[in-house]
Amino acid sequence: MTCGAVAGEIPRFTDEGFRVPQPGREFTFPHAHGGHPDYKIEWWYLTGHLFGEDRRRFGFQATFFRVGARPPGEEPAFASAAFGDGELHMAHMAVIDEAGGRFVHEERLNRDGAQARASAETLDVRNGNWTLRMEDPDTERMRLRFTVRGGLLADLTLTPEKPLTIFGEDGTSRKGTAPTARSYYLTFTRLAAEGTLETDGERHTVEGVAWMDHEIASEQLSPDLEGWDWTAIHLFDGREIKAYVLRRPDGSPDPFSSWMWIDESGTVTYLGADDFTWTAERTWTSPESGTAYPVEVTLAAPDPAADGETVRLRLVPLRDAQEIPGSLGGTTYWEGAMRVLDAAGKTVGHAYMELVGYDGPVGGRLR
Repeated sequence: MTCGAVAGEIPRFTDEGFRVPQPGREFTFPHAHGGHPDYKIEWWYLTGHLFGEDRRRFGFQATFFRVGARPPGEEPAFASAAFGDGELHMAHMAVIDEAGGRFVHEERLNRDGAQARASAETLDVRNGNWTLRMEDPDTERMRLRFTVRGGLLADLTLTPEKPLTIFGEDGTSRKGTAPTARSYYLTFTRLAAEGTLETDGERHTVEGVAWMDHEIASEQLSPDLEGWDWTAIHLFDGREIKAYVLRRPDGSPDPFSSWMWIDESGTVTYLGADDFTWTAERTWTSPESGTAYPVEVTLAAPDPAADGETVRLRLVPLRDAQEIPGSLGGTTYWEGAMRVLDAAGKTVGHAYMELVGYDGPVGGRLR
């Protein structure tokens, strides 16, 4: 399987010596699902909504990060059979149990080697006993396994229900005006999820829907931006929405903010920053960090399935307290499972929303 796009002229390398994503890149799978050590920043990000046999609802976030500590080709400072100094691997896991009224999370940071690694050949990433692997390259079925603080164990199979999407009209996703602030953005917008969750000695057989992003870059965000508001929405009508606002220091949206409709066949319709609105309706202040987050929002955009008529969707969190402290990566952020309501207040989908940079500008931080 290969994918390509129209070529463009941008820097091929950052000042540090890492590659910059280029329009026109062709991907070969399953190889491209693996790590890309020539690029500085890479992550495999999954969120999902799970339901037990008793309809007990859970949400999960699982993110594996790979960060280049030195440019490719630079001589290592030391050699070791146990670990290297070329890459760092960070991971975040979080689960919300709506009925149980709990939100649990954990972070890890390890050097490349015995404890953490990302294969460059296929999807096979791990950090301790947290693993994400592609079990069947033909169907692209994956298996995700993780624990959270010893009291929760997740074992999930994720099978694509739609083809892989490569976002960006030229094959790259822009993250601001800086020419190097772009990524390859590979996404499975709808995955059938099934498996088990064990919590406090109770085993739940679960099924639901999940989303997976694999993003590859060497500069995460244009330096003149402070952060982003982002969402991935699964609508009950079989469509998905990815939308994000890249925030300037005055809070206004950067022109590279974007909205993407994904229809039932996987076809993408792009909207620009002037074509949609993202309005905060309510904020929540974390008692731990003191950071205020706009945790309830209304989104509005023209709907291509309704002849361009504006649709308004309200995102309401299952629980306000879904903050990730970011003590290892340096960025505290909010990552929450949401209900999606239409203008009449009817639930029409599930979503995850991410709010980054509210504790201070992201700058060069990981996440």
